[in-house]
Amino acid sequence: MKLASLKHRRDGKLILVSRDLTQAVDASDIALTLQDALDEWDTLSPLLQARYDALNDNNVAERFPFNPADCESPLPRAFQWADGSAYVNHVELVRKARGADMPESFWTDPLMYQGVSDKFIGPRDNIELCDEAWGCDFEAEVAVITDDVAMATPSEKAGSHIKLLMLVNDVSLRNLIPSELAKGFGFFQSKPASSFSPVAVTPDELGESWQENKVHLPLEVFLNGEQFGAPNAGVDMTFDFAELVAHAAKSRHLGAGTIIGSGTVSNLDRSKGSCCIAERRMLEILDLGSPKTPFLLYGDKVSIEMHDKEGRSIFGKIDQEVVPYR
Repeated sequence: MKLASLKHRRDGKLILVSRDLTQAVDASDIALTLQDALDEWDTLSPLLQARYDALNDNNVAERFPFNPADCESPLPRAFQWADGSAYVNHVELVRKARGADMPESFWTDPLMYQGVSDKFIGPRDNIELCDEAWGCDFEAEVAVITDDVAMATPSEKAGSHIKLLMLVNDVSLRNLIPSELAKGFGFFQSKPASSFSPVAVTPDELGESWQENKVHLPLEVFLNGEQFGAPNAGVDMTFDFAELVAHAAKSRHLGAGTIIGSGTVSNLDRSKGSCCIAERRMLEILDLGSPKTPFLLYGDKVSIEMHDKEGRSIFGKIDQEVVPYR
């Protein structure tokens, strides 16, 4: 299935979106919001699936054209948003940029931070920035949404709790990070609201590209209309999504609707480009002695998308502009 949330009050109104992302149908009589659907997933998902199948078979009279600009992130807000760093190659590069060493444990135990989740940015809404000097950066990622996960669930069982997948733009304020982390208490001001793709999809929509709890497709990022990177999300992923979910659940229960991010997608093959500016700047330092690519400025436009092997968009496009906060 493909699900989205029309802008409506705080939590949106649930719709189903056709596989080709051209048509949609109201699903709010089954579950008013995506969170409602996740709360009763075993009961409601068969009803949603039946309507989704009818939509794709052109057997729904009430269908309407799908417009991503009318949508919030699939979960406009979430009870929990935890972002991992599954691509340890990326972590190593970004820490070098801050002059920080990387402990060997980073290769065996995932990093994870808990981000702001009371209001996400819509997939076609602007990124509001108070100060360009803060070093605004995009981070293109993949994320999963879980049902209820019991504390101490092992990774061998955690994969069965993954119900949906999305794309992410994890907005970061790079120049606020060093002094904040130096306090020894983690990210806060340096990690404002993130945004997610217009559509969340069930794993079966990915077909054979969903294997070993990884998405084996390129994640395409464009900055001001030029491709910035297209690394494969299934390559060089040190920790798969089942391991990330298990890590998050080590000492706590995860409620239905918990979002777990992969961290910035990154490949060792540098010809694939980067999914964030900080990584490119670090590579420029290593190659040229100094960074050349500036962080995001007002008016810059970022888009993030993933296509299947037939060239069809899977999640729709995150398409945003950086604007001054007034």
